Amino acid sequence: MFENRVLRRIFGPKRDKVTGELRKLHNEELNDLYSSPNIRMIKSRMRWAGKVARMGERDAYRVSVGNPEGKRPLGRPRRRWEDNINVDLQEVGCGGMDRIDLARDRNRWRALVNAIINLRVP
Repeated sequence: MFENRVLRRIFGPKRDKVTGELRKLHNEELNDLYSSPNIRMIKSRMRWAGKVARMGERDAYRVSVGNPEGKRPLGRPRRRWEDNINVDLQEVGCGGMDRIDLARDRNRWRALVNAIINLRVP
């Protein structure tokens, strides 16, 4: 509810085709314009991925880079956190690049996070 109110202020009113009067955007129109209700989650995931990549040899970095030992469960593999980060990078156009090397440069990584936010808004 709060997010839709903020989005209505950002996108402004829409002129009705029949009457020519200005009116508020409906929820479906907001979703079409914004195309992703989980943009805050993607932004926070990308920011956290940058922090983890810059951690060095601490636990979170070793877990994200390392390969676990043991047998895998039956069925389709679950979607991993790293897979979500790679999908987000492909949407921006940096799919072939190494995310850890990108994150070491804070300015480039911050620009990528901002590009993801701007990618969703037409």
